[in-house]
Parts: sequence; structure tokens; C-alpha cells
Amino acid sequence: MTQEAPHPLTPQDCLVAMMIAISASDENIRTAELIKIQSAVNNLPIFSDYDIDRMSTVSRTVFDLFEQEDGLSALFGLILDNLPQRLYETAYALACDVAAADGLILEPELRLLEEMRYELELDRLHAAAIERGARARHMTL
Repeated sequence: MTQEAPHPLTPQDCLVAMMIAISASDENIRTAELIKIQSAVNNLPIFSDYDIDRMSTVSRTVFDLFEQEDGLSALFGLILDNLPQRLYETAYALACDVAAADGLILEPELRLLEEMRYELELDRLHAAAIERGARARHMTL
């Protein structure tokens, strides 16, 4: 009896990977971004049955891929293979929230968000609404 190998990433792992990727995109993972990721995993219904211990494995995977020449393409390949299409907007919304968490979105983050929109084939109007929502949630006085 042969056992089927498990998928390298669960759908929740893919969501975590997207958040980690946007945080790491500017090579400076800020505390506010880490807190946002942790808060999302701890509080959102999509993560209710998620094994939080997998976060370190997912983080390591993202960091390892970012060190490779075609690592970003490989990351998107993993995400597209393992994340149901109905969760693409969720993935983008989580990435936008992490990008906005520290109050500034730098050029590398903007480029990666653009790449995410492209790879996930998000409608431009839907993406703009998601981005505006993230911006509104992270405004300061």
C-alpha cells in the first residue's frame, strides 16, 4: 500500500507564504508586519485549524526561494498549485494588510504586489478595492 505524498504547501501555508513574501520583499521584516501576520493567523477563520508550527517551515521555504535566481517564480508556482482560486483575493488582501502594517509601502513591496496581482490574475478593480481597504485599515492620525 503506497501512501500519497502530502502537498508541499496547504492552502493556509500559501496564505502565510504570501504574507511572509511581502514582508521580506524589501529585505527588512518589520515588527509591525510580523505582528500583522501573527494576528491574521491567530484570528481569521481561514486559519482556525492551521498548525501554527508550520509557519517556521513556510518562512524558511520563502527565504530559501528568495535566495534563488528564479525563486519568486518558484514561489508563485507553489502557490498557484496549492491555493484554490477562490482564495486568490484572500491571499492578496492578506499581503496588502501586511504591506500596509508599518505605515509605508516601499518600492520592492509595490513591485511584488504588482506581481501578485498579475500571477493571481486579479481583476484590476477588485485589486484596487482590496488595496484601498488595507490603506483605510492602517491609517494613523
